[in-house]
Amino acid sequence: MIPPDPHVLVVTGPGLVADLRLLTEVADREFAALGVGGELSAAPDLPAFREALGAPGVLVVLPGPDPRVRALRAEYPEAVWLDVTRSGTPPAAPPAPGAAGPYLHGRGIWGLTWAIRHAVHRSRHPARRVAYGDHPDQWAEVRPPRGAPEPPSGTAPPAGAAPVAVLLHGGFWRSIWGADLMDALAVDLAGRGFSTWNLEYRRPDLHGWAATTRDVARGVAAAAREAGGPLVVIGHSAGGQLALRAAADDHRITLAVSLAGVLDLAEGDRRHMSSGAVAGALGGSVAEAPEVYALSGPLERLPLGVPQLIVQGGGDDLDLVDFGRRYARAAREAGDEVTYLEMSGDHFDVIDPASPIWRATAGAVADAVAARPA
Repeated sequence: MIPPDPHVLVVTGPGLVADLRLLTEVADREFAALGVGGELSAAPDLPAFREALGAPGVLVVLPGPDPRVRALRAEYPEAVWLDVTRSGTPPAAPPAPGAAGPYLHGRGIWGLTWAIRHAVHRSRHPARRVAYGDHPDQWAEVRPPRGAPEPPSGTAPPAGAAPVAVLLHGGFWRSIWGADLMDALAVDLAGRGFSTWNLEYRRPDLHGWAATTRDVARGVAAAAREAGGPLVVIGHSAGGQLALRAAADDHRITLAVSLAGVLDLAEGDRRHMSSGAVAGALGGSVAEAPEVYALSGPLERLPLGVPQLIVQGGGDDLDLVDFGRRYARAAREAGDEVTYLEMSGDHFDVIDPASPIWRATAGAVADAVAARPA
């Protein structure tokens, strides 16, 4: 059994193109921030790599390019495997469906911070993985409220069951970003009495916009079937748009929360946000695909008919601040019940449990759930 405060071992493979001193600095900062012990081990060849993987602790593996090294992923599925480059050929995975461990890629050196966080969160606070489809990206990591037993899968929830929070990650709808971005919020909300569903979905850069929207709808529906209490959907950045779109389509959702959301898709396209991320996700510009924008844009879907909490850090991208303020005004004018919360903070403070803006957000969510009629 892994101890509550695990020792983290970061192992780098031969041929990895990265400054080892910089990787060590990044790892040491993250170990200190998480309150865990850890070290980085650089393996010069395959035998040394195998030996390093046998050490006790929680493993984060940067395999590098050697195919023999990458093939070892099948033997260590519990490790978090990280490619600092974007990879169309992930390391070999176990043949059994669902047996592959975490794999992150394409985030550069910064990806090491997310890999360490993911390794620590999943070891301290294990989750049950629930598939809502057959594709490898159609799953959610489910955590019950802290201290509560996990109910048997498929059983009806008890009366007065805990509220359910479905978490939708962002990343401008690009596949290098995944559900691990929301790990810390999933753990924090479980400690606040929520059952959390940290949802993964097919991203449109690889699978198209229709696949993304279908997956979010199916994942939310799966959570709704197991929910015995209020159903809250919380999305960050691009996930904020997905959360409000889901609320427009599914009124089983009792509260939709946008954290630094991309809430004006048409203007986001015209402003060429993140090098054309909106058009890349939706399959064209607003001029080329107006019907897709009309169905997907939170502004265009008003009124949603669902209470909303719009959260925005004042130190974030100014276009996102603009979108959040204008959206909240428009939603109120359309007759929706909307709370707008803007505080000091940047794009990632809104998903940091230690930040004041997240603590205020969590309090507002709890208040909204408590105020819901029984």
